[in-house]
Amino acid sequence: MQLHEILKRPLITEKNAALQPTGKYVFEVGGRANKMQIKNAVEEAFKVTVTGVNIITIHSQEKRVGRRLVVTSPWKKAIVTLKEGDKLDLFESL
Repeated sequence: MQLHEILKRPLITEKNAALQPTGKYVFEVGGRANKMQIKNAVEEAFKVTVTGVNIITIHSQEKRVGRRLVVTSPWKKAIVTLKEGDKLDLFESL
């Protein structure tokens, strides 16, 4: 898999921002990506050392849009823990 297929985008929310001082960063990842692929992709893209990866699968949900019910697509997110002292500059500027 290509790097852009594994790491789709960073997830920037208040809850995820609270994890950053502890060295944890959250990304939306590809549906077929596993922990080793995510670890290698983050290390290659940002030149940091990853000590742990946790993956959460977000299942599809029904949401109401006007009078219609719409089903969202399932997706995965990964919580990546970095070695103490490492930071991602991508998140620091936000």
